[in-house]
Amino acid sequence: MRHGRKVNHLSRKTAHRKAMLSNMATSLLMHKKITTTVAKAKALRVYVEPILTKSKTDSTHSRRMVFSELQDKEIVTELFRDIAPKIANRNGGYTRIIRLGYRLGDNAEMCMIELVDFNELYTNNGAKKTTRRSRSKGGKKTTEGAETATEEATDTPEAVVVEETVEAKTEEVSKVVEEVKAEVIEEAAPVVEEVKEEVVAKAEAKADDLTKIEGVGPKIAETLAAAGLATFADVAASTPEKIAEIIAEVRGSHTPDAWPKQAGMAAEGKWDELKKWQDEMNGGKPA
Repeated sequence: MRHGRKVNHLSRKTAHRKAMLSNMATSLLMHKKITTTVAKAKALRVYVEPILTKSKTDSTHSRRMVFSELQDKEIVTELFRDIAPKIANRNGGYTRIIRLGYRLGDNAEMCMIELVDFNELYTNNGAKKTTRRSRSKGGKKTTEGAETATEEATDTPEAVVVEETVEAKTEEVSKVVEEVKAEVIEEAAPVVEEVKEEVVAKAEAKADDLTKIEGVGPKIAETLAAAGLATFADVAASTPEKIAEIIAEVRGSHTPDAWPKQAGMAAEGKWDELKKWQDEMNGGKPA
């Protein structure tokens, strides 16, 4: 039977139980809420609320008494500095237990214990709005009178002058904005046309088939095109040394000594001479 059993031992010896409650109180003061079983939460509430009451009196004696229970200087400092001012006007009942259901496994009843003054959802610090539930007989007349007064106030000469001034300033601002837009469009028109011409010119300039040059394969042709030598004219205007630098990684055993001359013939359309000269060459080198 439970006769005279005022303390729930929580299946622990005295030292173990006191250490556990001290640690739980420290966690509660640090995080402002913790999740535990209902039995432990009820025991913790009895343990921590006297500590919170002592924190209202900021004295050396109170701090030493609280420290003897918590054994944590940082938590004691936070308790007297941050928590005590919030609970100063509350006469007990600093904690709230919210049941969460039953734990899987041992089916223990779980709950969340929290500090009441640190829950913004439940705590309403704002001023309460007074609602008038009954209306006097003259209420409707008062409302009509207020509406009439509002209409008269909006029709006063001062209000009309202010509205006209605002409309005039709005029209001036819109005119200035339209003028600035027109100037920007006029200044940007030549630039847009130049960009269009450049784009069209680049689109018209098609890359030549550089593989027609003896010694140039598809991979080398791609490398030259990526470097800006996409046409026969570009290759003809370049030097063998520059071409060798561009294709240094993919050149293999080929040498570009005769490539500019071949590209020049191809650019001029001298395909017969190019074919004859290529027949006399061996792998892109002069015979």
